[in-house]
This record gives sequence, structure tokens and C-alpha cells, in this order.
Amino acid sequence: MDASPNTEGPGPGGRIRVGTSGWRYASWRGDFYPRGLVQRRELAYLGDRLSTVEINGSFYSLQRPDSYRRWRDSVPDDFTFAVKGSRYITHMRRLRDVRTALANFFASGVLALGPALGPFLWQLPARLEFDQGLLEDFIAQLPTSTAHAQALAGEHDERLDGRAWLEIDEDRPLRHALEPRARSFDDPALPALLRAHGVALAVADTAGRWPRFDADTADFAYLRLHGSTELYTSGYDAGELRAWARQAIDWAQGDAGGTGPRDVYVYFDNDAHGHAPHDAVALAALIAGEGADGREG
Repeated sequence: MDASPNTEGPGPGGRIRVGTSGWRYASWRGDFYPRGLVQRRELAYLGDRLSTVEINGSFYSLQRPDSYRRWRDSVPDDFTFAVKGSRYITHMRRLRDVRTALANFFASGVLALGPALGPFLWQLPARLEFDQGLLEDFIAQLPTSTAHAQALAGEHDERLDGRAWLEIDEDRPLRHALEPRARSFDDPALPALLRAHGVALAVADTAGRWPRFDADTADFAYLRLHGSTELYTSGYDAGELRAWARQAIDWAQGDAGGTGPRDVYVYFDNDAHGHAPHDAVALAALIAGEGADGREG
């Protein structure tokens, strides 16, 4: 079964979106991408087969509004972009004194995605230990709506003069997910802090490299699949994909223990050998098949 851009689990509940972490990889060309497909058409090709993608370039440097607009125009109207937060904020500033850096990030063009703008992912470095006060101060600065982000973006410094994007089409809620990698984040204060702000605690499958956190802290779930046996390298077999499909559907439907239905975002980051897009298409097909006829595909 081909994956549908409108992947959802069976029955009432949240929306499930499945995609990849990034889309521009040489190893995908002539494999996932047909031989001869021009590079500028790669995102459109992926957008016809999946419902979301995680923008990685925003982690490494501030992108430009023209790039965000071009990406938005390359995909179907119902497609969603997750945006990875700047490593300058998370890895270099290590969440300290980041007001201006946050303003520059939100002024760089992310708001040009309009209705295609999905959650923001803030991935923390493994050497950043849990500091409740520091984390609470950082999260309190994150904009909770596009109007809030617009106001924050207006505080950008001179580096964004002449290239800032400060427009929104309407005021919409914004979502944020946190992916910590230090074991000290296994602290009961963390879920309480995230719940207070509606921030999702990302679930990350990292082949055992970093701890896995899975507390329910928001009205959506954010899953990153980095590889089950080899970090960034190994693919997921049929049994593993069925297990993740079942987990995504459970999150979307909620459970009898009081956890309500949640929207679910799933991103495959096992791209070193080109497994990510194939695994994403397979997982989306499993979930869509379950929704169509009550069976796993």
C-alpha cells in the first residue's frame, strides 16, 4: 500500500503524521528519489508520499524567508513542517541568555511557513545536565502562538536587518517538543515542568546511545527514530515497524488510564544508509492500513 499524505490511525483520536528528519541526502538519489529527479523537486516528491518532514538546516544556521516560502510552496496544502531549533541556542549558548538568539531564530523566516508550520523541536546536547531553573526560564520564553512569535521576532538584532520575516497570516497556537539526552533528565520535576507549559517530551529511539524518555506531557506526541540497533544507520524490520505503528495509534487514540487522544509526529532519522524514507513510507502505510480496515498492513 502506498503511504497517504493524510495518515491517521483508526477511529476517533489525534492525527498521526509520519516523515523524515531532513530530505536532502545524496544516498537517497537513485534509490528513494528516482534517478534523474532534479534536486529542487526532491521535497515535492517526498511531500507526495509523506505528510510531514523535520527541517534540519534550521539547527545548523539561520535559514532565509525565501527558503521557507519555497519549501512551503513545494508540498501539498495539508503538509506540515517540524522545525528544529537552532544549535546556537541549545548547544552553544546552552539555553543561557538566549532572548536575542530566540528573536533572531523566529525572525529568520519560520513564520513564512504559515499554516504548514508544525512543532518546534529543541534537541539538547548530551552534556547538558538537568537544571530545573534554567530549563523553566528557557521554556517560559518560547512563543505559544504565531502572534507571540511575531512579537518576539521583532526584537531581532542588526544581523537580521533587511532579511527578517515579521508577518503572519493569522494567530495560531505553536507547539514545542524537547529532546534531552542526559540521564539526569530522568527527574520527576521534568514532566511536571513540561506539562505546565504544554511542551512534549520527545521519545527518541537511539539504539541505546541516549536514555529514552516517554512521559505524556502535552496534547501531542513527538517520536524520533534514529535507528534501533545502529545509531543513524540501521533500518527497522517489519516487526519493529508494526510495534511503532501500534504505539503511534495508541497515542493518537488515548488510553483507559486517562491519557487523552494526542496528535502524533514521527520522524525517521536513520538516514546514513538511506533507510529513513523507506521506513517512513512503510510505517505510514501500516498506520493507514489499520485505519482502513482494522488490521495492521
